[in-house]
Amino acid sequence: MTPVDADVLVVGAGVGGVAAALAAADAGATVVLTEATRWIGGQFTSQAVPPDEHPWIEQFGATASYRRFRDEVRKHYRTWYPLAESARSALHLNPGNGSVSVLCHEPRVALAVLHAMLAPHQRSSRLAIRTELTPQQVRRDGSKVTAVGFRTADGSEEWLTGRYVLDATETGELLPMAGIAYVTGTESAAQTGEPDAPEIGDPQMMQGFTVCFAMDHVAGENHVIDRPRQYDRWTAAGAPVRAAPQIGWPTPSADPAERARRVLRPNPDPATDPAVIVSASQQGRFGDNGDYSPIEDIWRFRRLVARGNFDPPPPSDITLINCSANDYVAGSIVDVEPETAAAHLDGARQLSLSFLYWLQTEAPRADGGTGFPGLRLRGDVMGTSDGLAMAPYIREGRRLRALVTITQNDIAASVRGAAGAREYEDSVGVGSYKIDLHPSTHGGERKYDAAWPFQIPLGALLSPDADNLIAAAKNIGTTHITNGCYRVHPVEWNIGEAAGALAAFCLASGAEPAGVRQSAARRTDFQRALVARGVDLAWPRVAPY
Repeated sequence: MTPVDADVLVVGAGVGGVAAALAAADAGATVVLTEATRWIGGQFTSQAVPPDEHPWIEQFGATASYRRFRDEVRKHYRTWYPLAESARSALHLNPGNGSVSVLCHEPRVALAVLHAMLAPHQRSSRLAIRTELTPQQVRRDGSKVTAVGFRTADGSEEWLTGRYVLDATETGELLPMAGIAYVTGTESAAQTGEPDAPEIGDPQMMQGFTVCFAMDHVAGENHVIDRPRQYDRWTAAGAPVRAAPQIGWPTPSADPAERARRVLRPNPDPATDPAVIVSASQQGRFGDNGDYSPIEDIWRFRRLVARGNFDPPPPSDITLINCSANDYVAGSIVDVEPETAAAHLDGARQLSLSFLYWLQTEAPRADGGTGFPGLRLRGDVMGTSDGLAMAPYIREGRRLRALVTITQNDIAASVRGAAGAREYEDSVGVGSYKIDLHPSTHGGERKYDAAWPFQIPLGALLSPDADNLIAAAKNIGTTHITNGCYRVHPVEWNIGEAAGALAAFCLASGAEPAGVRQSAARRTDFQRALVARGVDLAWPRVAPY
């Protein structure tokens, strides 16, 4: 092992990690990007979640490189897929016509685009991508992280080093390994001053995670899976922690018309199923949870392929299932014993398989029958043999005890009124999303709160405990509440891009990350470098949502 394997070691190749590697390499730094799974891309790919975006995404509120990613996804479809003319000519092609976003697409397309964006740096030997490396331990020398030890796919050990180390893992895995202070779960109101924080914090009350799956529907065929071994657990009343069954539609209405709406309708007629552009007022009001909306929306909400967009059309739409019925809240996988984490991961997979089996065999149909045996898992879409996502969709993990912690008081419309979000002198980007808290472990309830479009402060990426470690994903200095809007795709991308650009700026200038923030002159120089990359540091005046 050479003293320095790279200028920048990015651990975790999810959304933030890829953006970090791209920014650092663009600036001339050498980069090693590692990933525990076989696919880079995180939420986009191995977790298979189409992007959660704000209503202004086509106009502003994202970095230039994130826009390039979105443009290249659409270009990929226009170049390689047999699109219908209406889709090919659409200004904002939405391959799945999913209602969660104006760009719902297949995980493999995102994977291809991300690799293409990184390929020039690989060719120049500026970037090395290493997959199936799981971080296991960290070496420190005083206030610096000097090396990270990994377990390889064959079980051997490998150490990598970098002058700057970026934690872009899904759960902030490097923080405990490096002895860096962090927070998990809920903080108390006394700690954060947030009006909606609980009286007593709970480090294990974290948003549920989800093992997503893709499915289509082949009418007249039987694709019913074997009855999952935990099926009885997940269909029982109160199982495992909810008052109502985990799996099933909401309590039937007395109104026959309403009852008829609460059924699954696979493959709606393309002629009556146009692309949906979701307005700010619509976001969060339908589709992603059966408790609040007509259940048929789970087919359209995160749909990846809409038949009407292709010519000839495929036999079926393909949709991604990520909803309240397969949100796992029976326990967390963070800061628990390995066997406990393994049991919860297994339970989450069983929950998703149980939901599919219920849809195939017991879900009510509009014709009065039950079950949709033609529902079929699409492992080819997910890159897996069992049809489930390669990795769980993680909403919340460890959060850095950072130089700056963003609280509900900084962004929530319920607190800020008409004042807008707090403005930061050290802004390194922007984002927008409602405060969206899914049901949490230990009985945490679902919560929505409108939030003003916000900035990302540099201080939220930095720890007082380590000079050369930078948070580069969902592990920045937020609270349990504000993590609910800083966790989404374009924000994570901006966080990672800022982290990678910061590492490269420090290499070129000789400054340390905290020094860049502390010095007005250096901070201004760094912000100018970000603006030159196409990173917005402030918002025009827009409404909260």
